Amino acid sequence: MRLNHWILALALTLPAAPALAAETPVAVAANFTKPAEEIAAAFTAKTGDTVALSFGATGQFYTQITQGAPFTVFLAADDKRPAQAVTEGFGVGGTVFTYAVGKSVLYSPGIDLTDGEAVLKSGNFHHIAIADPNAAPYGAAAMEVLEKLGLTDALTPKIVTGENITQTQQFIDTGNAELGFVALSQVIGKPAAQVWRVPEADYIPIRQDAVLLKTGETDPVARAFMEFLKSDDARAIIEKYSYGPGN
Repeated sequence: MRLNHWILALALTLPAAPALAAETPVAVAANFTKPAEEIAAAFTAKTGDTVALSFGATGQFYTQITQGAPFTVFLAADDKRPAQAVTEGFGVGGTVFTYAVGKSVLYSPGIDLTDGEAVLKSGNFHHIAIADPNAAPYGAAAMEVLEKLGLTDALTPKIVTGENITQTQQFIDTGNAELGFVALSQVIGKPAAQVWRVPEADYIPIRQDAVLLKTGETDPVARAFMEFLKSDDARAIIEKYSYGPGN
């Protein structure tokens, strides 16, 4: 009995073991790389838990999700795939929300884009980079802009297609294309003459939605990260990168 009392007394004096931090895998549209990294760091600082971020094209991620990829949260670059995920049984109903509204820009480190429309209409370049419009919503937006300007036929032969928006910017920065369409968030801080903000009336608003996937339905870290995306801290980061507010 005395031994049991001693063990109990010792247990009461020892500090409680810290809760083990957990990690959850999250699929993120490539355009949202920088803000996602900052948001993930803020989430970890607040909760101690971490998110393993994977970046890529929205369409490619959705294909992977339907084939059993273990992501628990999907931050898409459109509002189509998250809704589709719920409809097709891969997403959790009632969890879809718009975390950001993206903005398309024309970018070139070597061409003055003060009047980007005039540059496009001149056609005075060899290649223009665009993300795959079938997989990347920013690529689809780029094609909408060319259609709006009546330049689809003239510029299609000059298009260099990136797998996602990150590769598209790499094509431009390495000179494989003199200019191209990327997300505004990717070129924050670039000289004004290198970036032409496409009139938002020229393309369908890029509403970027998030969804909790079925694989994360019982994952408390995945649910906590989804809630953190709606927090004031996350919104401040999102708006810092010039995204429009979500809901």
